[in-house]
Amino acid sequence: MSSEKTSNLRQILALEVPLVVRMGERPLRVEEVIALVPGSIIELPKQADSELDLLVNNKTIGRGVAVKVGENFGLRITFIGEVKERVAAMGGMTMTVTESVDALLEQPAPAAAA
Repeated sequence: MSSEKTSNLRQILALEVPLVVRMGERPLRVEEVIALVPGSIIELPKQADSELDLLVNNKTIGRGVAVKVGENFGLRITFIGEVKERVAAMGGMTMTVTESVDALLEQPAPAAAA
């Protein structure tokens, strides 16, 4: 892979994309949405210990379980899709980019300085 392509690919890989962890979903009538107030509880049709979906661009790329990290919530990933599937979920990526990602991931790690 040429130096220019590698540089461009590294810039693409450095971009940030929003990840969404979906606890669950359920349809509500418009009147129910309008009636929501602080303190309302929306029951979700999912067990409390079920795996949660990990999404990019509204596409599921993996699953995991909720964990507590200090005072925050986190997600321990239990399943993650292939790299090509994750890149495709971001949309607008061509096969050339996914092939380049594969090639970059297959390159040996640089030798550590002595």
